[in-house]
Amino acid sequence: MDTGTMGTTAAEQVADRRREQRGWYFYDWACSVYSTSVLTVFLGPYLTSVAENAADTDGFVHPFGIPVRAGSFFAYSVSLSVIVAVLVMPLVGAAADRTGRKKPLLAAAAYTGAAATTAMFFLDGDRYLLGGALLVVANAAQSVAMMLYNSYLPQIAPPEERDAVSSRGWAFGYAAGALVLVLNLVLYLAHDKFGLSESAAVRICLASAGLWWGAFALVPLRRLRDRRSTTEGTTAPTATGFRQLAATLRDMRRHRLTLAFLLAYLVYNDGIQTVISQASLYGSEELGLGQSTLIGAVLLVQVLAVAGALLLGRLARTYGAKRTILGSLVAWTVTLAAGYFLPAGAPVWFFVLAAGIGLVLGGSQALSRSLFSHLVPPGKEAEYFSAYEVSDRGMSWLGPLLFGLTYQLTGSYRDAIISLVAFFALGFVLLARVPVRQAISEAGNPVPARI
Repeated sequence: MDTGTMGTTAAEQVADRRREQRGWYFYDWACSVYSTSVLTVFLGPYLTSVAENAADTDGFVHPFGIPVRAGSFFAYSVSLSVIVAVLVMPLVGAAADRTGRKKPLLAAAAYTGAAATTAMFFLDGDRYLLGGALLVVANAAQSVAMMLYNSYLPQIAPPEERDAVSSRGWAFGYAAGALVLVLNLVLYLAHDKFGLSESAAVRICLASAGLWWGAFALVPLRRLRDRRSTTEGTTAPTATGFRQLAATLRDMRRHRLTLAFLLAYLVYNDGIQTVISQASLYGSEELGLGQSTLIGAVLLVQVLAVAGALLLGRLARTYGAKRTILGSLVAWTVTLAAGYFLPAGAPVWFFVLAAGIGLVLGGSQALSRSLFSHLVPPGKEAEYFSAYEVSDRGMSWLGPLLFGLTYQLTGSYRDAIISLVAFFALGFVLLARVPVRQAISEAGNPVPARI
């Protein structure tokens, strides 16, 4: 039994759960600004321009003696950050399970990421290596923090509430992203009136995301509760992470349908994450759109994603989470294929593309998270969500890598963006083959009326 609920009435337990859920939403509010303002809007084009400043006459930079096309440096940095996250997450997940103290670990990851993001203020001139290093640290820290954050979902929401709670969390995040993007847009467009250069305005926008992340992370850290560990042991901390991950994956072999869902998810989510991180680069470098247009398009995505996440959550109550996710993957495939044909210098069509992405972005991720929570055997929530995040990040370097390699080989961002369609098409096929009702039953959980 959770010691935090002993001696309380049912009504008090419900009130405590609601309070904890509201606190949980605020971590999305805190960290999503990093995903939006930094990873999606500003850092890709800006770090690429910094790398181009440092490039040789052939357009290559040479980090540690390795020739890299300046236009591919950002994508490769994202891939490296994911690899670092995959190496760290099993250790952090093991520590969380062993001690039952998720909050201090969440705080450490959140404030490491926030500090690295704030330090991006010093990224100027030709300091592309500094930008790459800060991106690796911030992105890896965010991944670790999200692993811990997601693992709270089965603890704070009963099965019948998870689709709604997960969707509200994503909606909170997109609302924060939209709000801060409005402020970023004002600063960027009026930088001359504020006495700032364009570069200084961008660097302030980057750093402000780190300050926002650190400030609002205080809310979930005050409201979320640690639970007593049921896996305390004496295994050395440096070995426990990978041993626990290996043990969890061995245990998952007894739940082959849960593994089948994980495979489908990590394939299509890789496509989603790559679109998020590379869309602004595609808009600026291939379509020739200005920074203000890109910010406006991402702002549109954020606004529509709030409504989209809540809408897909409602659709899931009618049609089930699996069918709703499959529908969103069809929309992703069509939208991304259409993006290949967008004419350069036509912001209206880029806004249409952004609207399509916004309507399916949050819902597809939120419902995937809540659907997986039904496939976790009782009592193994933390370790399975650790494997969920590791599996996600373990392949999510392939999308940016494919994007970067395609551009390096062809010199065309259109070819790079169309290559990502494969992730959504394959993800659809794999998910369609998973009998989720059977998977939930085999995991030992009650099967909801709609799933």
